[in-house]
Amino acid sequence: MISAFAPGNYQFIPAVFQYSSGAAAEAGYEIERVRFDRLVPLAEGFAKIASHIQAAGRPLTAFCACELRSPAAFTEEGFRAFNLHYVKTLAEWGLYDGSTNPVARSNVCPEIDPPAEPSFYAFSFIRPSQGTSPSFVIAGGAEARGGAGSYPERIVSYRDLSPEGLREKVRFTARSMEERLAAFGFAWKDTTGVQAYTIRDFHPAFADELVHRGAARSGLTWHFARPPVIDLEFEMDCRRVLRETVI
Repeated sequence: MISAFAPGNYQFIPAVFQYSSGAAAEAGYEIERVRFDRLVPLAEGFAKIASHIQAAGRPLTAFCACELRSPAAFTEEGFRAFNLHYVKTLAEWGLYDGSTNPVARSNVCPEIDPPAEPSFYAFSFIRPSQGTSPSFVIAGGAEARGGAGSYPERIVSYRDLSPEGLREKVRFTARSMEERLAAFGFAWKDTTGVQAYTIRDFHPAFADELVHRGAARSGLTWHFARPPVIDLEFEMDCRRVLRETVI
């Protein structure tokens, strides 16, 4: 399940053309996460990211993950159109070869005060390190099964907003995170940050499906935002990053 992206000095979990399921720094390197103090529109954000990575003495291929914010949930067709636009810059940077994309990503939609256009919230890149502690970013994942079929066919507890329906969504998403962590040889105990994205009340499932699993070992950051595709209700991502900055 793991592939190496030598130009960036990291490994990744192959997924779909628009993103990977996670990125982990190779030995001798670490991930730095950079959060923007304000949301930055996509084109401006890519320019700022390039400037920051290059100022750190790293190639653009060191870009390994990003966190996006979009105005509203996409239709399935709209999401594909956005992704085809997004990967153009990754191709220019030598990250996307037309089929494989090593860059992990989350893309969610703030319910209150959303941006006017897709924007960057944060990004991560690889830099040399004298330390030995591993670092990784697991991409955002929601309650949709993999494989063929439309989103309505793959969404767990489709349009079921009952307490039990939401519990199934949370449980499925947490298990997906565990599978991605395990692909790198990690578990919840290795994370330094976990984020959840939903506008639904998931507190009835919080203790059993997240805290008891170990997902809240460092607390849990809840963003009042929707996943990126209509009818998805709950998304998570997680990371182990020891160097984080705000610009």
